[in-house]
Amino acid sequence: MDYGDSAPHSVQARLVHPMTQDRIECSVTLVPATAADASQLLIWRNRPHVARWMYTDHLITADEHARWIATAFTDPTRRYWIVQLDGAPVGLCGLTDISQETASAAISHYIAEPAAQGKGVGAAIEIWLLDRAFQTLDLATLRAEVFADNQPACALHEAFGFTRRALLPAHVRKSGVPHDVAVYALSAAEWMRSRPAALARLQARGVSLS
Repeated sequence: MDYGDSAPHSVQARLVHPMTQDRIECSVTLVPATAADASQLLIWRNRPHVARWMYTDHLITADEHARWIATAFTDPTRRYWIVQLDGAPVGLCGLTDISQETASAAISHYIAEPAAQGKGVGAAIEIWLLDRAFQTLDLATLRAEVFADNQPACALHEAFGFTRRALLPAHVRKSGVPHDVAVYALSAAEWMRSRPAALARLQARGVSLS
């Protein structure tokens, strides 16, 4: 399977500011993550608003992070990209559990910098990852696991055609508190049917991608 990850990938997003109605142009660039990003990723991962939606939210130590880094960028079943907004790193996205046998993978992403939130970056990432998975990598199915009470994440996936296939009650315990996990899935055929409407909804909000 050819991932073709040697070069950055750019998405131009033109937005309408919700308060002033001024048009805002921003560039979302996805750069393949490497071990050189280790320090930044550790800082992001330990931020409370990021850790809140992870399966574990303890403070990640440097040693623990180093063990993750040691395999994260060499494991053929995982691919990660640093998300840049106008050239500044703001988050991470990835495809994991990539399987050639089942032609499937899991999708995930987060925006770590608060200033980058609410600008359509998440939508741009989602579209790029879906096109990447289904058109470039020729996968058949994607899945996403999110906490059931993470309404923004659930709504984002649903807006792009994902449907909830399962609810795992008390699947994760954090600080002794059980949390339900929603499992979403999307097929390549479903994305091809959903893609025009998803793009139209973005354009109706003043967002266009090129």
